[in-house]
Amino acid sequence: MITRFHMVRHGPTHAKSMVGWSNLPADLSDTAALARLSEALPDDAVVISSDLDRAVTTADAIQGQRCRLPHAQALREMHFGDWELRRWSDIDAESPDHIRAFWEQPGDVAAPNGESWNMLLQRVTACFNRLAQTHAGQDIVVVGHFGQILCQLQRAAGLTATEAFSQKIDNLSLTQISHAETGWQVDAINQIL
Repeated sequence: MITRFHMVRHGPTHAKSMVGWSNLPADLSDTAALARLSEALPDDAVVISSDLDRAVTTADAIQGQRCRLPHAQALREMHFGDWELRRWSDIDAESPDHIRAFWEQPGDVAAPNGESWNMLLQRVTACFNRLAQTHAGQDIVVVGHFGQILCQLQRAAGLTATEAFSQKIDNLSLTQISHAETGWQVDAINQIL
């Protein structure tokens, strides 16, 4: 029995800062891209999103007639703590070693009062495990965020965190992974439809 996850990154926010748990809106003006994305998803899939507005409204736009599951806080982007909504260059001017370690050596390094990569991976993986168990053998559309998608790609492909970070995940892109008794596998990365 194969459970397929269709991971969609929310529409763009156009923010030029670190956006984690802030509730910025998504630009959903590219209705043609949203229609193509919705058309590419299985009709009988269930849809779930992060509880942040940019993910919720993107899920609304591509849901169609699919069954919707309650939003999940566990699917949020990484929590950037004191760095939230700040530009990289501003943080680099204050704490260059800290922010470089955060991005270049993802793992246990966290923003002040925020999450580390490993904390994000643990939180999102627990949610995906519950979804895989509850909806075994189904298609699941997960509308979420850059970090959330990358950490599950890391898991499915057996990548290091640094290797996962080298992947590009565009807004309104589709990345697919699947789970079977033999484990996880990657089916597609960053498809622009």
